[in-house]
Amino acid sequence: MENYISSLKDKVFQNIQEAEKMECSMLHKSKLIVPQLESAFEELKSFVSNYSFKNEDEEILFFKEMKPQLFSQLIYYNEVYNIELRMPTGSVESRKEYLELIQNQIKFFFDMNSEFYQYYRSGSTHLDRIYFLRRKPCIQLHVDSSYFERDCCFSTCYGLKMTQILANERLSSYLNVKLAKLQQEGMEIEPYLDFHSGLKWTEKKTALGEIIYGIDSLGSVCFGNVNINVLAKELGDLFDVDMSNIFQIYGDIRKRKIDRTEYLNRMIDALRRRMDEDDNK
Repeated sequence: MENYISSLKDKVFQNIQEAEKMECSMLHKSKLIVPQLESAFEELKSFVSNYSFKNEDEEILFFKEMKPQLFSQLIYYNEVYNIELRMPTGSVESRKEYLELIQNQIKFFFDMNSEFYQYYRSGSTHLDRIYFLRRKPCIQLHVDSSYFERDCCFSTCYGLKMTQILANERLSSYLNVKLAKLQQEGMEIEPYLDFHSGLKWTEKKTALGEIIYGIDSLGSVCFGNVNINVLAKELGDLFDVDMSNIFQIYGDIRKRKIDRTEYLNRMIDALRRRMDEDDNK
């Protein structure tokens, strides 16, 4: 199962990357991406309908991680399409108000699901068999009404909520970037990236990839509520490096046989030597 889903995700993400690189509006990009994700999601659904999970742990892995990772992409790009489609064409202020309204809706979602969100963020597993196995839920779980219209063979009581969390985290990052650009537009200043155009990365791209994934793994930017693509683009633009293939770079890092965090280890050693030398001065 893992090989099949990994292959499906790789194909989907490659298609997304190709669409993201196109010189067109985000409205048009998302319009192209959504049908591809819909097709992949239907393919996944068909696969699961003919597949028997080996055990409960494999079923939990699928409904807690594998399915939400793919499904959240579909929800995200569909929401982006709707956001861009309904974007006001008036003043900067009217567009800011529109985006802030959506931000507040996302905040409301997280407030209403704070307990489960904390469960997810903390990496807890003690309730996984209640949340992510296909069985009739206890009414005390406060499941959404939409749960009762679900496909019982392809859904669990908190699988959709998990998907919404992943999608909304990424949407929050997307909105933050949009609002920052509007703020710049309103102040009539030079674009942020032009200010940093003099900085040049002189190490390998994989070295910067290690830093990006290290930051993302620790959740060090926006408390972890930033998509890896956004983080890669911002740091890539800052240092004049094309990091649009961040997933491929990560794959290359994972394939290393000896030292998978070669650059980060060199950085740690270099910093320690520097501090030791300064201590001995």
